[in-house]
Amino acid sequence: MKATVFLGGGRITGALVAGLRLAGYGRPIVVHDRHAEKLQKLKRQYGIAVEPDLHRAVESAYLLIIAVRPDSVRGLLKEVGTHEISRPFTAVSLAAGVPLSQLRAGLRPPVQWARAMPSPVCRTGRGLTALAFGRNISSAARAKVRDLFALVGGVLEIPENQFDPFTVTFSSTHGYHALGTLIDAAEAIGLDRKSARVAAAHALADGIAAWRAGTSPLEDLLQEASTPGGIAAAVIASMNDVGYARIVQQGLRAGIRQARRNAER
Repeated sequence: MKATVFLGGGRITGALVAGLRLAGYGRPIVVHDRHAEKLQKLKRQYGIAVEPDLHRAVESAYLLIIAVRPDSVRGLLKEVGTHEISRPFTAVSLAAGVPLSQLRAGLRPPVQWARAMPSPVCRTGRGLTALAFGRNISSAARAKVRDLFALVGGVLEIPENQFDPFTVTFSSTHGYHALGTLIDAAEAIGLDRKSARVAAAHALADGIAAWRAGTSPLEDLLQEASTPGGIAAAVIASMNDVGYARIVQQGLRAGIRQARRNAER
């Protein structure tokens, strides 16, 4: 049986493999990486097969996942292309900012290309993955890519021109950063660390979970939680006054600029 092959044994590969193992994924998983210690760690943790030889790894692929840093994609595809690819297979790039046009230029047909941006939360089975498909990719290839990522969470197919805005918006780092910032701020005004963590986690996680589980518009919930003249209303007003919305937009735009730099490498 052909395998799902990851080229790159970094953090996102580890998260995806963990999620696939949790889901009981039955197809063999093979990981190639230049660093033997990464391969051995993944093998110990998840029982996957490792393949130090790049071309043998590619030859074994039913689905090829490109999971290296954006600045390494061009060189990796060039190296893969030094051996003739004699059969069709589907390749999926996880490299942020690297467009399908560059991927197709790096490995031409019979390779069919897709882009995927999975969240590291996929290790728990509650991730979210954006997908964008290349031209002329078959319905069968689309289905096997969707089916793979559906095992580790939700899947959203979007046009490629929305891929970078989605990437900078959906990152779980927003939640982690907001959580850490709120905890630190609560400590600074006198709350102990343990209580600050409980309070901040409720403010972010439980409130959002209630919104997702219900039918009330977000605007109604925000109005309900921040009574005019109350404490919450004063907090929100102060944050807005110092440019909270502008700061968030600045952050997202910085991410877009980085994605464009990735595409130029």
